[in-house]
Amino acid sequence: MKTIGILGGSFNPIHIGHCILANFLKQTVDIDEVWLNVSPQNPLKDALNSDYDNHRLEMARLAVKDCCGIKVTDIEFSLPRPSYTIATLRRLQSTYPDCRFKLIIGSDNWMVFDKWKNHEEIIYEFGVIVYPRPGYPINNNNCKNVTFVDAPQIEISSTFIRQGLKDQLDMRFFIPDDVNAYIKDNNLYQ
Repeated sequence: MKTIGILGGSFNPIHIGHCILANFLKQTVDIDEVWLNVSPQNPLKDALNSDYDNHRLEMARLAVKDCCGIKVTDIEFSLPRPSYTIATLRRLQSTYPDCRFKLIIGSDNWMVFDKWKNHEEIIYEFGVIVYPRPGYPINNNNCKNVTFVDAPQIEISSTFIRQGLKDQLDMRFFIPDDVNAYIKDNNLYQ
């Protein structure tokens, strides 16, 4: 049975920090693959412009198209919005019964994980992998079915990239080449 790590996000746009993290986790954690779960709407954040849904999905696919063991899932696009992680994980489990799924989150989300819908069920049924985020130290590493990973901390955000693109800055070193070309070809984030 394959173990799949699910790394969710808006990926608006996906950047090298996301790619570095997925690649690092795939190689260092006891998982067979990392799936980037492009989310249409996070219940703890403001709704995204739905015009960008398919663009975000396509950019994620372009970013990892040549990466062994890193894939993209659009499963939340077929679920009610906002997207609750427990529903996503259960749908993945029923769709891929030959796989075992683990949630991957940053320490910033771990600090508020008790606010997530059915957070205890997520831990019990699936398990959680927590990686460090700048400014959010991991202070609890004795939780059953939770793995804490000392992954590199990349201080790049999609917000920073969107603003740079809006300001007409050259952001090519922050996003994969194919994503940069896609953004230019589709006149995104202007």
